[in-house]
Amino acid sequence: MNLLILEPGEISQSGEVVLADGRAAHVLTVLKAAPGHEVRIGVLDGPRGVGTVQAVDNGAVRLLCAFAPDLPPMPRVDLLLALPRPKVMRRLWAQLAALGVGRIMLTNAERVERHYFDTHVLSPDCYRPLLVEGLQQAKDTRLPHVSIHKELKVLVEDELDHVFDGGLRIVADPGASTPLPALLSRHPADRILLAVGPEGGWNAFELTLLQAHGFQAAAMGRRTLRTDTACVALIALVNEMERDGSE
Repeated sequence: MNLLILEPGEISQSGEVVLADGRAAHVLTVLKAAPGHEVRIGVLDGPRGVGTVQAVDNGAVRLLCAFAPDLPPMPRVDLLLALPRPKVMRRLWAQLAALGVGRIMLTNAERVERHYFDTHVLSPDCYRPLLVEGLQQAKDTRLPHVSIHKELKVLVEDELDHVFDGGLRIVADPGASTPLPALLSRHPADRILLAVGPEGGWNAFELTLLQAHGFQAAAMGRRTLRTDTACVALIALVNEMERDGSE
């Protein structure tokens, strides 16, 4: 935990917060903080700052918070993901938040089992703490927006333009002739939407549908990867290209 994430409603008007859960245990047992010590903090979807330990009492920690004036930047990557198996999706939540994703759109595809949509892993009570865990790892506060779409065609044809307009749309396809780095270099964009299919890949209809709505196919080698591996590798590559372009 590299950043303690606070909920906005936890902080008093005087800038104090009292922690009595796992965050307090982390401050005391891992950081070994005592009164007068500072720890890194951030408000969910808000600024980052420092919290100065004011007191420790029966496992609870009282912090006095001071925040930077600016918010962390929004991640430039959004993800359209064919819903993987529940245990894979459970692993992915924290990783996606840590890598930096602004929006996660989970959708159906021919090779997605329908019962995947019934899993508790898609409940906010399950995924929100995992997203926060990823933010704490990456020292970020921007909580990804999650939406679930059971019909890919409806999402792409009727809904997508309302949530993603004006950026670069990329569909990951091992059979594509254009490598992802080359596509990113030729089409610099402030925002990027990555479409990642199921482990069996998008079928021909789905690829045609996506390309008809502005998605350009790009490859990251000829290997067909597991969903979690593909997501991590693709987003990391986009982030690395962004870093290189800013230098």
